Amino acid sequence: MNAMRAEAVKSSTTFTDPIEKHFYDIIHLIGEDPEREGLKETPKRIAKMYREIFSGLNEDPAEVLGKTFPAEGTNDIVIVQDIPFHSVCEHHFVPFFGKVHIGYIPNGRIVGLSKFARLVEILARRPQVQERITNQIVDTIEQVIEPIGVIAVIEAEHMCMSMRGVRKPGSKTRTIARRGIFDKDNGVQEQRFFRLLEKE
Repeated sequence: MNAMRAEAVKSSTTFTDPIEKHFYDIIHLIGEDPEREGLKETPKRIAKMYREIFSGLNEDPAEVLGKTFPAEGTNDIVIVQDIPFHSVCEHHFVPFFGKVHIGYIPNGRIVGLSKFARLVEILARRPQVQERITNQIVDTIEQVIEPIGVIAVIEAEHMCMSMRGVRKPGSKTRTIARRGIFDKDNGVQEQRFFRLLEKE
């Protein structure tokens, strides 16, 4: 690869989108030719992609949980597991991805189960770190539903570990966040949550 140069290249294209312009310059600065056929449309594609994968910045995660419903006698753990997600690590702007498992004990109100997947999607569509998104999930559920307790577990592979740095593909990171009874009963409900996950 050619040595990176500090100056920006002069493009024959007039950019109206600043994201396109900056990525055009990045392609040049890493030693590539942003004008060659395979790369000429890349800045435009990246700008479109970034607006899609970071669309969660413009959405309120609390609103997505929407309308709540009477629990109708439901007072045991409700579990939604294996919710797939993709996010972008804010440290290197490369993806991390995996699955989310959520459990909560209703306190009179519940929400539609599909709303949990939507909640995960909104929070994942932001520059993130795994520890923060795990806490944001339980905090949002606690805020909207006010359950007796809520717990979330994320298991993810980080491309910043797989494709750069230590280069250990397949390595997984697990994070856990808990509120309410899951954090106050010496781990009894948390252990039960994990036992129920393992039965699936």
